[in-house]
Amino acid sequence: MKVALINSRQDKAGVNIRHHIEEMLNTGMWKEHARSYEFIEIEERLIHAEHVDRRTDADLMIFLSRHSSVHPVPVLTVHVTGNFRTADIGGTPRTLAPAATGMMQATLRMLSRYCPEGYRVSYEVTHHGPTALSLPSFFVEIGSTEKEWTDLAAGKAVAESVLSASPANPVPLIGFGGTHYAVRETEIALTSRGAFGHIAHTREIATLDEEMVRAMMEKSEAVAAYIDRKALDREDLGNLASLLKRLGILRLTESEIMALGHLSWNTYRNVREMAEQVSPDARCYIHDLQGEGKLCTVRIDPVLLGETVKSGEPELIKNLEKLPLVHLSTEGNRLLPEFITFEAHSSRIIHDLNTLCVKIIRSNEITVTEKDTLILRKVRFDPHKARELGVPPGPSYKHLAEGQEITIDGRVIVPAMVSSSSEIKIHIPGLEKYT
Repeated sequence: MKVALINSRQDKAGVNIRHHIEEMLNTGMWKEHARSYEFIEIEERLIHAEHVDRRTDADLMIFLSRHSSVHPVPVLTVHVTGNFRTADIGGTPRTLAPAATGMMQATLRMLSRYCPEGYRVSYEVTHHGPTALSLPSFFVEIGSTEKEWTDLAAGKAVAESVLSASPANPVPLIGFGGTHYAVRETEIALTSRGAFGHIAHTREIATLDEEMVRAMMEKSEAVAAYIDRKALDREDLGNLASLLKRLGILRLTESEIMALGHLSWNTYRNVREMAEQVSPDARCYIHDLQGEGKLCTVRIDPVLLGETVKSGEPELIKNLEKLPLVHLSTEGNRLLPEFITFEAHSSRIIHDLNTLCVKIIRSNEITVTEKDTLILRKVRFDPHKARELGVPPGPSYKHLAEGQEITIDGRVIVPAMVSSSSEIKIHIPGLEKYT
């Protein structure tokens, strides 16, 4: 892959970064990614570098630039270019440039690794030119004052980041909502496979239409969208959600992006489609499911799962992480008894799930087994019995419920006197295999 590195002669940060990249390339240490580089220096500001891609046969362009802010802080940023409305800082109104989404995320991650002390790293939202570009590109910037622009440590950090960046199975997304520095999108990109192309500031949301959202998807080569829900008011959120639905754009929550696991996007889409057949609003949480294969749904006894959740949900979720499956839950985060896996794993998964559930229940509850039936014996504090024995509500109830005896008017009341028992029977074919 050939990369064009573009800087402006009048931009001190760009000159700083270019100097360090040239110095590093001269050492011969940066050949592991099989990339070649071409430097292009222009006289005008980079925001006006329309059609600069006509000067190169590169596959990708990276603009080396400064970042300015009305609230200056030391920061290293990446972003793609474009204008959602007017073109106040270069480019053409309502025009977006093609985004190098995966490489931009990889650079952001390296910036986080090499970032000098006192600096932070982030995406910026889409907000300026140039827009007349046909090659995928992005800006990498040092901000926000001349002190940082000429900081040799910052220039070196950006240079190392650009040269060492290597996309790692990214899932290209577009983002909606947040401040200029796109805090949630940045956190997602640093901690998951979610890689953002175009990101719209909260103030842009109300003006977006189908044409612009479609352009965001196409120019980012995105497969789904993320909305920073907390950054939008109810009306804008509702309108945007409806817009995405009309366009048939899949919307992922932050937790869903974090749970993408190692699956290919096509396999993940198939998982989503299967989950929707189980429940239209099902959420997917991918555990140790990797590779390719024919997907299937396996189901365990819903009563068994429900009692396991009551008995030890954190332990259950922790152990699911080790299994090659996807667990499903409702919008209210209630686990569903259906799990998705590859057909080759189905018999093992049914066995492992049953074994896990039985183990958790037996370690936390009073149980007996009768052939293929697991019997849970529940003993609970009964306030009705306590009242009949003259026990006043309050601390006495608490002590008895915790298994402590109390004394009322000289009488000793023990927990067994104010308890009720019940049984829950769960039929599990082949139970002896799971105990």
